[in-house]
Amino acid sequence: MGDAVIEQAERIAGDFLQEPVRASFQILGKGFVNQVCVVETDRRKVVVRMNDASAYPAYAKEKWCIEQAAAVGIPGPAVLSIGIVGDTAYMIQSYIDGDNGLDSKAPKADIWRRLGQYAKRIHAIPVKGFGENLADPAQGEFRSPPHAGSDGSWQGYVQYNIDCLTERDPLIRLGVLDEASSRNVRRRFERLKKETYRFGLIHGDLSLKNTIVSGAGEVRLLDWGNAEVRTVPHGDLMRVMQGRFLDGDPSPEAFMAFLDGYGGMGEDDLAAARELLVLRSFDNLRWALDRSPDRIESYAAIAKHALGLVMDPGHAD
Repeated sequence: MGDAVIEQAERIAGDFLQEPVRASFQILGKGFVNQVCVVETDRRKVVVRMNDASAYPAYAKEKWCIEQAAAVGIPGPAVLSIGIVGDTAYMIQSYIDGDNGLDSKAPKADIWRRLGQYAKRIHAIPVKGFGENLADPAQGEFRSPPHAGSDGSWQGYVQYNIDCLTERDPLIRLGVLDEASSRNVRRRFERLKKETYRFGLIHGDLSLKNTIVSGAGEVRLLDWGNAEVRTVPHGDLMRVMQGRFLDGDPSPEAFMAFLDGYGGMGEDDLAAARELLVLRSFDNLRWALDRSPDRIESYAAIAKHALGLVMDPGHAD
């Protein structure tokens, strides 16, 4: 399988660069969705990311986001080409020298502080709509696909999750909820419907693994596949909180550095992010129940933890 992936990347890069390939290798362990290879010719070195053809709209979204981020001073790879060859969608990016943030010797708190600064800039990029699909690049408009129970709007999204809180809710069977906590969550979600939020672009996966740190200490931001329009600053803050639960990163010190880098984020924002994390984690778990049974256990654990953040005042983030 690995040889076939590398050969495909070599063909894609060779056709684009119009140069013979001199060396190539696959990058393993830093991503879960795309197949990623580095391809080198005598004059160029590029990164080729590949997935099945259905991923092309996501690559188009990433290209748009990377270009918007670069315009506000967030360094990252340049997107050289996107396209489809046979059943494979691909993105060719410039190669960036440096260490992955997970492996970098730079202080982790310094990287997280820079990510906080980047998040602030990302949230100010002009966008419209709500959701994960880039529907109109010229207008920066994002949409969420409608599904049974939701019209794809923010209000529809919240209402769908309210309507799922019934006596026969599978989340009760999974031990995420009981009848009393279900009523509590319903009241919380009803309040969310009445709140007025600011919607903006979020990266969706701010983490050390999605950074490259240069020898001079510059932090470059990677992988915009989870970008979407959501409430800000909560959308990215929720992902950072979730990372603390899943793998202990960021550490308490690094988390404070992230907040410091962002600037102007107070306890009200943290409290709102906890509430919205419950909504997001419940919605993700319901998706897994319908579409991805292998993720039910892990998503249920996240949902339980998120609920604990708002039900138990002493529960640590």
